Amino acid sequence: MQLTDGQRLDWLRLIRTDGIGPRTFRGLINRFGSAAAALDALPDLTKRAGKRAVPSSKAAAEREMAAAARLGIRFLAMGEAAYPKALHATETAPPLIAVRGDPAALLKPSVAIVGSRNASTAGLAFTERLARGLGEAGLVVVSGLARGIDARAHKATLATGTVAVLAGGQDRIYPENHAGLVEEIVGAGGAVVAEMPMGWVPRGRDFPRRNRIISGLSLGTVVVEAARRSGSLITARFALEQGREVFAVPGSPLDPRAEGTNDLIREGATLVGEVEHVLSVLAPLMDGGPPPADGLNDRPEASGTPDYWDEIDLDGSAGTVMPLFAELAGPADPLPEPQDDRARLIACLSPTPVGTDELARSSGLPVRIVQTTLLELELDGRIERHGSGTVSLASRA
Repeated sequence: MQLTDGQRLDWLRLIRTDGIGPRTFRGLINRFGSAAAALDALPDLTKRAGKRAVPSSKAAAEREMAAAARLGIRFLAMGEAAYPKALHATETAPPLIAVRGDPAALLKPSVAIVGSRNASTAGLAFTERLARGLGEAGLVVVSGLARGIDARAHKATLATGTVAVLAGGQDRIYPENHAGLVEEIVGAGGAVVAEMPMGWVPRGRDFPRRNRIISGLSLGTVVVEAARRSGSLITARFALEQGREVFAVPGSPLDPRAEGTNDLIREGATLVGEVEHVLSVLAPLMDGGPPPADGLNDRPEASGTPDYWDEIDLDGSAGTVMPLFAELAGPADPLPEPQDDRARLIACLSPTPVGTDELARSSGLPVRIVQTTLLELELDGRIERHGSGTVSLASRA
């Protein structure tokens, strides 16, 4: 299937109509045969259902198309050859995705790496090693452009291929200070993906929507650090529901950032301590990948699958946002930066020993300041020094 420009505009109008989400969109296309016919039928159809849906205007869709084109963005439609097959195989695949960069990156075998925004230095160092090794083995690394683990995974795989999935529009990068990282990803031949409209500022509930795309693009999802109420666990749940592999990096029972990953391992996720632990599971899937979906035909609904759209319920299958997941996703407000050098270093430390140079890199502080501050923390009993020249949080800290 290959849409004409007119058909693509109709698809954009339909998916931008209030009350139309992936499930409703698919039902309308199957029922009426085209987006144009669905747009014509929608007012009367929704009125009979006791709702009111006004199709998005042609002018609004044309403005969005023009704004996207100025940034070099393409809209890929589900079912087209350039649309990522792994994502197409998922139940709630976005009908249209806006892609900046090289769409070819979306067709290669991929693995997601996600984790804590307030990651430890040890977690960041392991993420870099893992991501680089997986990239060198031929996997594109997918993540969500967030602070911490996500950003480190992207940066480690610029040379081998990385894909960032946004929660907002392509012109509303979140966090804003990662706009430079987006340019690096695009410049290195990677891709940036969004399903939300141009100009859309991400809200808390938009991050779970993004997460199901991260897992949907990937053969498996690796969670490096995650507290028990982390949004990374939503990505892991999606991966399970999509029939994908789930991996987790174990951590110290003393570190709250490891509670979620340790729980995943206890529940059956593959424990990851080195690159080979991921490759041994994904290597057999890298050639074939997940089974392709059959066009826009109906697919069986996953039992208990949460919905993230206020969709008009035309056939009894659509739903509303689940409060639990909206709460887990959290607000889109940025994390506050630590106010002083001590707080910044403590935020980077964990029970896992790390070196001074790595601490300086992850904290953004000069090595001299790190060394001085570590001495203060040692005198206060906040850290422990190890024979290898590394330091960690004191067990009683």
